Amino acid sequence: MRKNLEYGLLHAMNAFLRVVDSGSFTAAAEQMALTTAQVSRLVSELEIRLQTKLLQRTTRRLKLTGAGENYASHCRTIVELVMQAESEAGGAGIQPAGRLRVMCMTIFGSRYIVPLVSRYCAMYPNVTLEYSTSQHVPNLLAEGVDVSVYLTPQLQDSGNVAQRLGETHGVLCAAPAYLARHGAPQTVADLAGHQCLRLINPSATAHWELTDGTQTHTLLPAGPLVGDTPEAVLHGACSGLGIAMLPLYSVVDQIRGGELVHVLPSWRTSQVGVFVLVPSRKFIEAKTRAWLDLLKAEVPTALARDAGYLAESMLAAKEKSR
Repeated sequence: MRKNLEYGLLHAMNAFLRVVDSGSFTAAAEQMALTTAQVSRLVSELEIRLQTKLLQRTTRRLKLTGAGENYASHCRTIVELVMQAESEAGGAGIQPAGRLRVMCMTIFGSRYIVPLVSRYCAMYPNVTLEYSTSQHVPNLLAEGVDVSVYLTPQLQDSGNVAQRLGETHGVLCAAPAYLARHGAPQTVADLAGHQCLRLINPSATAHWELTDGTQTHTLLPAGPLVGDTPEAVLHGACSGLGIAMLPLYSVVDQIRGGELVHVLPSWRTSQVGVFVLVPSRKFIEAKTRAWLDLLKAEVPTALARDAGYLAESMLAAKEKSR
């Protein structure tokens, strides 16, 4: 019976908003489990009903008309109010249920987020959690993502609602075999004479910007390997290819285990913020609130734990060298 109720004006409004947010009839169709033709027909029927053009369609992109922009704003308010009313009346505002799509950067997710996925699924069996990875700031509405965790020194305005979970930083490291062959740098200026392995992605630039708390040093390193994920650069470092600057969380286990040596331990990158992003919606469903609560309860503690592990390793190394 409920499904029959969905095929009306509200259904068409929802389809229209999905097209607007995703910028594509095909993407909207995938999110709604419809065909592209069905979504196109729903929008066309809206335009016939309103006797006005809502979207300018070209072969390359879609653009809202003036009337379309105004109508989309009202539709969004209406759809959100209906979602809130149904959730509160049906219990979804209280009990997590439905599909939850979450996204995170790869190696950060492997260490901190993936373990929470299983816990969440066990806690809320009526939710189907879909986990994916990306190195880029997602367009949450366009991609149908409910929650994303993203790392960046400074979060750009993306229209998403952001909450800071904590912070981390990058550290220099190399395999003992590499340091045995080439010697360990004694000063930050010595890095210019070493093979350097570079991580370059939207949250990590080609330049290395290092600080010891009082001074800063910037260099453009060179070396045999460039990767957009920490995994590739980490493997190269462990293989003895050179000195890498990698996020603390990606190398703390290798440093503690002796597979890597913490190089120039007094130097590191500036702090990188860890943010959780949600679409800018007034109403947040119980399934999303529950996931956010779990992230806020566990991720800051785990970040502090790993920072403590590295501090312990640094102290142990100093005592050993005496």
